[in-house]
Amino acid sequence: MNPFEQFHAQWLAGYAVREADAGGRRFAEPEHPYRTCFQRDRDRIVHFSAFRRLDFKTQVFVPHVQDHYRTRLTHTMEVAQVGRSLARALRLNEDAVEAVALAHDLGHPPFGHAGEAVLNDLMAAHGHFEHNRQSLRVVDYLEHPYPDFRGLNLTYVVRECLAKHQTRYDTPMVEAADIDTTQHAPLEGQLVDLADEIAYTAADLEDALAVDWLTVESLSELTLWRQAWATAQREFPHAHAIHKRIRAVKAVLATLADDAVQTTRANIDAMGLDSPHAVRSAPRRASTFSPAVASAADEMGKFLLKNVYTHGANREKEHTARRIVTGLFERFTGDPARLPQRYRHRVDTFGIHRVVCDYIAGMTDRFARETFEQSQ
Repeated sequence: MNPFEQFHAQWLAGYAVREADAGGRRFAEPEHPYRTCFQRDRDRIVHFSAFRRLDFKTQVFVPHVQDHYRTRLTHTMEVAQVGRSLARALRLNEDAVEAVALAHDLGHPPFGHAGEAVLNDLMAAHGHFEHNRQSLRVVDYLEHPYPDFRGLNLTYVVRECLAKHQTRYDTPMVEAADIDTTQHAPLEGQLVDLADEIAYTAADLEDALAVDWLTVESLSELTLWRQAWATAQREFPHAHAIHKRIRAVKAVLATLADDAVQTTRANIDAMGLDSPHAVRSAPRRASTFSPAVASAADEMGKFLLKNVYTHGANREKEHTARRIVTGLFERFTGDPARLPQRYRHRVDTFGIHRVVCDYIAGMTDRFARETFEQSQ
């Protein structure tokens, strides 16, 4: 046990995942002298190519068309930051939370949720496509930085949390080869689910306001916004309008984060959770929002879906995504010789449709556009 693990033994709450609870790796490796298993998982994720490619994958707005809007990478970093803050407040394992947060969107294809919908349609007769499953496939197989095995050889707990990732837009896996999907994720994984919703709600609000898809007035009927705007008005009465808007967005984030901590702590106490096993086998998920805040967040989510995610400009992007992804899929399934060699040799094992799906899902928006245009 290295010094950091000794610290964790004293600091972490009984319901937290300790390094001894990590569940091992699929391929045995010697322990590192000063990094814990979850710190190594985090580092492996940060240092491989699928993570870097998130910088040119759409979150909501097309990446790098404007310098200030979120990309899939900056969203991922915000989820990790929110997750670590919540984990520290609850005395959970911050390193496990960070590793899960950094990997939770690795399976997203180009063009955001529009790209995912197209790939799922194209794969309807071939096992479908879902980015949670793809995230696990990326870390378990598609990345290949080690000579002795495929994948990143992450700990069981991190892989388990990826398989069970669940939000209003993310569906947990029903089955996974070596993961028990009948139980809840550890609290570290459940907390990342909340951190994801907290991060994208605040970020999408801020970006949509900045691009004038939303106005302060258009948000005035939403419970979360009314409370947040009142906080900004009270705390910064003489601030410029843009600063009040920014502070109101941060107040939305703070409201969700504070409630997540308070409600999760209350749920833990109410259910008497004192170990990771108790968390997994509990009658319900322990990391949640309170009913009132969950309702307000749902109201905000529906508003964003109607006014941001299905905004006219995003509808146009969906048409572009469908044209490009469908064109690439048809080209490569029709002529496998066009695939890179490292993909061609997998066809006999996984079938042409899954291999092409893997290739397209790993593309950035930019590379997908360029590859499509080169074939025209």
